[in-house]
Amino acid sequence: MTVAAASFPAASAEPLAAPLHFDALLTPHRSLSRKGFLIVMGVIAAVNFTAGAVFMAKGAWPVLGFCGLEVALVWWAFRANYRAARAHETVQMSQSELRVRQVDAKGRARAFSFQPYWVRLSLKVNPDKSTELHLLSHGRALEVASFLSPPERKDFARALEVALASLKAGHHA
Repeated sequence: MTVAAASFPAASAEPLAAPLHFDALLTPHRSLSRKGFLIVMGVIAAVNFTAGAVFMAKGAWPVLGFCGLEVALVWWAFRANYRAARAHETVQMSQSELRVRQVDAKGRARAFSFQPYWVRLSLKVNPDKSTELHLLSHGRALEVASFLSPPERKDFARALEVALASLKAGHHA
């Protein structure tokens, strides 16, 4: 249901200027803080190097190298996870434009523009209880908030729906 970036790009990938009727920054959830990461890595390193030292004392010295490799691989996996967390989306709505700006983990931005009076939201609940949120306009669809949890996605959809309804109601007054 999601369409390619070239189908309805915004004139610019830059954020919209004020005044805004809706402004949301969506980021992937990461539960482990920097301090927590250092504690976890410290425990992993201590356990692995202690075990490696015990094996080395018994003559199985190559085990120490594998323990060090394990610590390095866990560190690399966490770093890759934190790099992926740099991805984010902004959803902004002015009087005349609804702009979605999606930035990937490498910092590449793509922006999509909608005329807010024509946008509809579609929140699809799948059999496995996961959800998908799409912005629909003129026969096209764009998935947004894909990295939010299903309850967070529902809350976001509700907030955006209220903002769209408020803008549409104010426009007809």
